[in-house]
Amino acid sequence: MLPGSGVVTDDPLMKHRLHVESLPMPGFQIAPMIDVVFVIMLFFMVMAGLQRKEGELGLRLPSGSLFPANLKMPDEELLLELASDGSVMLNGESFDTPSSSKLPELRRALRRIQQSVAAQHSKVLATVHSEPEAGFQRVMDVLDALHVAGINYVTFEVEGASP
Repeated sequence: MLPGSGVVTDDPLMKHRLHVESLPMPGFQIAPMIDVVFVIMLFFMVMAGLQRKEGELGLRLPSGSLFPANLKMPDEELLLELASDGSVMLNGESFDTPSSSKLPELRRALRRIQQSVAAQHSKVLATVHSEPEAGFQRVMDVLDALHVAGINYVTFEVEGASP
């Protein structure tokens, strides 16, 4: 006979079965949840302490005071201007057509300038000013012409700066 059921049975497996009525109702266990929350909180506290602040990076932004007074600037300065239609001007003089990707006239002029400056044992600084609508490919064409001519000192003029 099974306890509490009033049923008599000879089956040995039935004797060892637990009845649903005899089990306690499972409850919500909050202690394991609190443990998990504390572990996550501890993780974030440790990770927050390991982050480097911007002031600790040792980053120095350029300014006028970073350059020594005896810094030798290149003797020859070139201004390359790229218009929105693709035309290229070197020190105010127009070179090549806006559709010319190789810029042969500009390359020859830059090569002549580089050779004459190299003969004087000095350097050339090229400043590239591009209108926003000029396009990236045109800027790359001008940079390629500077590279072919052997001019390695190149800067870019930013919006709002005077040429």
